[in-house]
Amino acid sequence: MAYYRRRLPHLQFNEGTYFITFGLAGSLPTHAVDYLRQEKQRIKDSPKEEIDKSQKLYFKKYDHLLDSGSSPLWLGKHKVANIVVNKINELDNERYILLCYTIMPNHVHLLFKLTESRAKARGTFDPASKYPVTHILKLLKGATAFKCNKLLNRSGSFWHHESYDRLVRNHQERDNIVRYILENPVKAGLVSKYDEWNWSYCRNKALPSRSIVPRASAQDQ
Repeated sequence: MAYYRRRLPHLQFNEGTYFITFGLAGSLPTHAVDYLRQEKQRIKDSPKEEIDKSQKLYFKKYDHLLDSGSSPLWLGKHKVANIVVNKINELDNERYILLCYTIMPNHVHLLFKLTESRAKARGTFDPASKYPVTHILKLLKGATAFKCNKLLNRSGSFWHHESYDRLVRNHQERDNIVRYILENPVKAGLVSKYDEWNWSYCRNKALPSRSIVPRASAQDQ
């Protein structure tokens, strides 16, 4: 387990399932960034028994602001989204076990599982690394930012410097998160059914026991 502090305390374990959301640079207006910064400080100062609930409410507000954002929408371009998908898949079974993702026009939802035993077996476990999730995001965002900027013929920041990450507590929470990830394009009004969205994936073993059943992916065949 590792503990680090930026604007909000985080816990990072070498074992566990993590839900990650990160957005494009400029995907949130200045007033929204200021509001979220104040909310993070408020959560940080909250009583311990209220932090979990407050973090969930914070995420709902954060994701709503991302969904309602109008610019930039670089991930809405197929070639750009494909760069992100390829890197996510490249890290599967190397840095994590990929469970589910959705690429939205201006942000990404990602669910994966860390297993210390698998990392050791593959030689990717670094006992000196205190922040495995942070390291994974650095690999993912760094490589994709360079390629996407090159494709778009632009320079500067591609991703927003911060992200949301949450350690999933139990199977019920995981099922709820999978549903949320896959249904996000529907709730954002991009498609009428979740399986009409081209940039979503869920590993069969991560599917909830009832409700949605996404299209089969080449990774599961």
